[in-house]
Amino acid sequence: MKTTDTPPTGTGDLPGPREAADTSPRKTAVPASPGPRKENKGEGATLNVFSHGILILWAIMVVMPLLWAVMTSFKTDRAIFTSPWALPDRLHFENWARAWTEAHMSDYFLNTILVVGGSLAGTLLFGSMAAYVLARFEFPGNRFIYFLFIGGMSFPIILALVPLFYVLQNMALLNTLHGLILVYIAYSLPFTVFFLTAFFRTLPTSVAEAAFMDGASHTRTFFQVMLPMAKPGLISVGIFNFLGQWNQYLLPTVLNTDPEKKVLSQGLVQLAVSQGYKGDWSGLFAGLVMAMLPVLAAYIIFQRQVVAGLTAGAVK
Repeated sequence: MKTTDTPPTGTGDLPGPREAADTSPRKTAVPASPGPRKENKGEGATLNVFSHGILILWAIMVVMPLLWAVMTSFKTDRAIFTSPWALPDRLHFENWARAWTEAHMSDYFLNTILVVGGSLAGTLLFGSMAAYVLARFEFPGNRFIYFLFIGGMSFPIILALVPLFYVLQNMALLNTLHGLILVYIAYSLPFTVFFLTAFFRTLPTSVAEAAFMDGASHTRTFFQVMLPMAKPGLISVGIFNFLGQWNQYLLPTVLNTDPEKKVLSQGLVQLAVSQGYKGDWSGLFAGLVMAMLPVLAAYIIFQRQVVAGLTAGAVK
């Protein structure tokens, strides 16, 4: 009987061609070398340590002068010069009392609160209204008005001192607190409008549309709906304006020369000049710390709101 050699069909117990191929030893995957990852981790750790070191050094440079000023305000004049870096033997609160009463820091403090409080309220009110219109409504000249506000940020205030002086003099507002309030508002509006315009653009339009559908007017929608939603941005720009207006010295020096209406920055300069001749350095440091405390308290209280407002206005 003649037989023919036939290749196995792969049925039954005999393996087929593919099954036979599967019986060959398989190659296992070789894991990637962990060398580059270790190098990246090492670079990240080095950068992290370096950045933390820079931040710690910066914090020391900022905090140490502040702590030294507070410590010096409770010393006597003799202790300030003989042991400037030592702790005070006791807390001399009479330095603060002397600066508050004899150096008239109480009057300067009250004038500053009135001026900064009025100008801050006006700046936030008018700035938010202008920013809302520029951010939410399209009309001819919208971008032109917006860029006029932006241009006000680049205009040096020193160039406007002489015109401001004669304008306030002609309007009988020179050497008055309400005149200084109006100047502070005008000086702070460009940055406020610039900041809040970007913030109002990030707010959802559906909420305002829902208010219009319910019959609310533009005024009611702004004050009762959009303005409460912009609270983080208002707090952030309010803190920045508060810092700038509280520490303002050039404008009140030129526009407010009445001794009874001087603000805190003018009072500190007068205290430094007068106490410098008398040698009352402890009273000078006490007045300096009094001027710094409201700014520190405002930032500590609203720290989270400031960060929230900055991040909310940066991400749309």
